[in-house]
Amino acid sequence: MKHLLKDEELIQMHLNTHQNDYFETLYKRYVTKVYRRCLSLTKDTAKAEDYTHDIFLRVHGNLTKFQEKSAFSTWLYSISYNYCMDQIRQSNRNSTVALEEDQDYIWTDSTDQDNKEFQLQQLDKAMGAISGDELLMLRMKYEDNLDIKEIAEQLNLKNSAVKMRLKRTRDKIRRMYGEDPF
Repeated sequence: MKHLLKDEELIQMHLNTHQNDYFETLYKRYVTKVYRRCLSLTKDTAKAEDYTHDIFLRVHGNLTKFQEKSAFSTWLYSISYNYCMDQIRQSNRNSTVALEEDQDYIWTDSTDQDNKEFQLQQLDKAMGAISGDELLMLRMKYEDNLDIKEIAEQLNLKNSAVKMRLKRTRDKIRRMYGEDPF
């Protein structure tokens, strides 16, 4: 019976009764998708498993904050992406490289690296200037490799609306970025 309920109904039942069966149904419904999302970002199965576990703990603790402004799957997807990116950024800041005494190091021309860094900063700035919905749709299309129909189903939109929004978002980024990154 629980598996027939909509996500929002399961959330309300869980919040009203505090029975974990309702949340467990949501978990079973989405755990594979969240894991695949984490794996696509981390490229590490152990981290993906850890992150998936952490994400569902975070979602469980924040269910009262779900305001049904979007589909639960969209909200969960956003939390998953943000959590993974935060973890990746944090690990990049904390990573260090040990230098061996007997190792010869090759110093590269910094101009190439500076140019790449500048391009990444420009793209990051452009990506930061688009709305969360636009970013979500781009990630679903290009990172998760979902087709237009799958995106439309998840976001409760028509196929034509997804196509138009993706086109407008790509055009907006191209204008801000100054090049054609796609």
